[in-house]
Amino acid sequence: MKVRVTKRPANMEKIPIHTEFIKLQDFLKFANAVESGGMAKNMIVNEEVKVNGEVCTMRGKKLRPGDRVEFMGVCYEVTNEDP
Repeated sequence: MKVRVTKRPANMEKIPIHTEFIKLQDFLKFANAVESGGMAKNMIVNEEVKVNGEVCTMRGKKLRPGDRVEFMGVCYEVTNEDP
């Protein structure tokens, strides 16, 4: 039997959403990780954002509760609950 252990980063921020999904570009703005949509676009296109451990260059990537976004040393977890 294989057991998968995932290490949770110490600087994990839970960001609750109240919809089925949120687009990556909008999520970065919503989480206050960036100041504008243009800045989010540049960071995503320049491969500075990871989604679930993999670099993501799709601004419209749909994030759902349980997804994790890593950006500038901070890990954000999308949740559907209030913190």
